[in-house]
Amino acid sequence: MKSKITVVGAGNVGAQCAYRLAQREAGDIVLIDIIEGVPQGKALDMSQSAAVEGFNSAILGTNNYEDTKDSAVVVVTAGLPRKPGMTREDLISKNAAITKSVVENVVKYSPNSVILMVANPLDILTYYALRVTQFPPQRILGMAPLLDAARMGYFIAQAAKVPINDVYAEVLGSHGDLMVPIPRLSTIKGKPITDILSAEQIKQIVDKTTNGGAEIVGLLKTGSAYYAPGAAAARMAESIVKDKKEVIGTCCYLTGQFGIKDVCLGVPAKLGKNGIEEIVEINLTAEEISALQKAATSVKSLYPLLNL
Repeated sequence: MKSKITVVGAGNVGAQCAYRLAQREAGDIVLIDIIEGVPQGKALDMSQSAAVEGFNSAILGTNNYEDTKDSAVVVVTAGLPRKPGMTREDLISKNAAITKSVVENVVKYSPNSVILMVANPLDILTYYALRVTQFPPQRILGMAPLLDAARMGYFIAQAAKVPINDVYAEVLGSHGDLMVPIPRLSTIKGKPITDILSAEQIKQIVDKTTNGGAEIVGLLKTGSAYYAPGAAAARMAESIVKDKKEVIGTCCYLTGQFGIKDVCLGVPAKLGKNGIEEIVEINLTAEEISALQKAATSVKSLYPLLNL
C-alpha cells in the first residue's frame, strides 16, 4: 500500500512539491487548499502529465481535510509569501494563524503523521507547530536548511566552475540573515572549498547564500522562490516516507544539542519513517557555535509574538 502525503497549500511552492513527489513516486498525493477549484485543477493537470512523465502516483485535489486522513507526512506550505521589503518577521502573526488552523486539522485527521513545515518565517513557525500540536519533537521539522545548502551549493559550483554533483554545502542556523554557512565543511569532490577558493570568493558565496531568497523576491517583485523550495520539501518528504535514513540539513527542535535548548534551528539530521531519527552533532568551532547561539537567541526573541 502506498503512503499518503498531504501538501497543504496549492500555491507555487505547494504545487511544485506535490508534482515533484508524484514524479518521484514517493506515494499518493493529496493537494489541499482553501480556494475552491485551485487544488482540483492543479491536481488534474499534474495527473494528465503522468503519461508523459511515466509516474503512477495518484494526485487528489481537495478543499476537505477529511481527504487527508491517515497521511504519513503532511507538508505545510500554506501561508503568505514575502513581498519586496518585507522581512520574515513581518509574516509571523498572519502565518501563525494559518499554521494553527492547518496543524489542528492535521492532529484531527492524521495524528500519527510527520509534519514538515515550509511556510515562513520557518524556524518560528516550526516551533509554533510543535507547541500547537504537542507532537513529539521528532515529528515536527522544517525544510529550510536543505534549501539554504542548495543555494550555497549552486554558488560554489558557479564560482569553481564545476558540476553541481561535485559539490557539498553545509548550512546551519536560522532561515534568514542569521543562517550559518560553514565553508570549511563545504566541499568540492570531498576537498574543503577553503583549500580551493579565495577568501573573497567564499565571502561572496556566503553573502549570496544569506541573501538568496531576498534576491529572488526582488527579481520577481510579486512573489518568492518556489522551484528550489518545492524540490527541497519533496526530497525531505520522500526521505521520510521511504525511510531512507539520509542525513539532511533540517530545522529541528533542540534539547541541548550544540549547547542550545528550546528552539528550532537548522542542523544535520537523519530522516526516516519516524521523522527526525537522530540529530547529528558535527564538530563546530567556537566561532560557529557562537553564530548558532546568536541565531537561537534571535528566534527565541520572537516567541512573545506567538501569544503561546
